[in-house]
Amino acid sequence: MEAFKKHTGKVVPYDMPNVDTDQIIPARFLKKIDRVGFGELLFNDVRYNADGSPKKDFVLNQPKYAGGSVLVSGPQFGIGSSREHAPWAIQQYGFKVVIAPSFGDIFRSNCFQNSLLPVQLSERDVQTLIQRAQELTDYEITVDLEAQEIHDSAGFSVKFEVDPYRRDCLLRGLDDIGLTLEKTSAIDAYEKAHA
Repeated sequence: MEAFKKHTGKVVPYDMPNVDTDQIIPARFLKKIDRVGFGELLFNDVRYNADGSPKKDFVLNQPKYAGGSVLVSGPQFGIGSSREHAPWAIQQYGFKVVIAPSFGDIFRSNCFQNSLLPVQLSERDVQTLIQRAQELTDYEITVDLEAQEIHDSAGFSVKFEVDPYRRDCLLRGLDDIGLTLEKTSAIDAYEKAHA
């Protein structure tokens, strides 16, 4: 898993509440078990017309937000059924960070397991980021996991909380399996002592 320490990137504002995992990646695309090809399917049903052509008014189809790597959305992002494909799609599109006032619990956990940082901020701070991204060209922020702080070049700065265990895992680039593998020597010693 890739470590996450600090990221500076363009903000993409998706000002919608209650974005569920079926909106993020529709269930009909979950037949694949390999972890490739999901970025192009991100928000498929709201991003494309029935004929497959892009909806021009959808945020990911607007040239202004091309290359964005920080997704900012409304409350209850990632609610609904558990599917690890949701963070895969977000990450494969190019996002490194998702910021919202609240997240679905399973979605948040799946993000941490896949090197995608979910950051919970107040609705006021989220709306500030959304408004700046809508009004400014190439609006960028820096998300510093070590300092647990987000800031921009115009003076906006806010601290955020993250579970210390999840923070440590992301900083070191370890998921649960990686943490277990780190302890292989201790596990082997225990097994030998208790065989």
